[in-house]
Amino acid sequence: MNDIDEQEIVVDNATADETVIDAKPDQIAAEQDAGTEDTDTTTQDTFPRAYVEELRRENANYRTRAQQADQLAQRLHTELVRQLGALQDPSDLPFDEAHLEDPEALRAAVDALLAQKPHLRSRRVSGDIGQGATQSAGSVDLLGLLRGRA
Repeated sequence: MNDIDEQEIVVDNATADETVIDAKPDQIAAEQDAGTEDTDTTTQDTFPRAYVEELRRENANYRTRAQQADQLAQRLHTELVRQLGALQDPSDLPFDEAHLEDPEALRAAVDALLAQKPHLRSRRVSGDIGQGATQSAGSVDLLGLLRGRA
């Protein structure tokens, strides 16, 4: 058989001008196996079980604290929006951390939301609507009511 059939040609992928290396498949496999043995022995660090469990507990505590901080930040955001009094429901404005640090950004976000959705504006009833406590509710004059209707 031909020498070319027994050889494998390996080309560096960087450029076409690079040199072509002729090697036998057995040599390539031996070099690859030798390279993996070196890396396997250096990356096999082991730690005691107690140490790993301690790290996992510590990490779980950090995750819990971060989750609680996120919940508190969302509650603070809702209360800051409620304090503005511009929205009927303060949870209508989506949470954004930038609103916590900059009151002007919060006000601008509320104004932009109200420009897009004016039906979210806070509605307050004012004046006499004929129900509930009135100024004359404390003293009822039945004779005056009868005279007024006559």
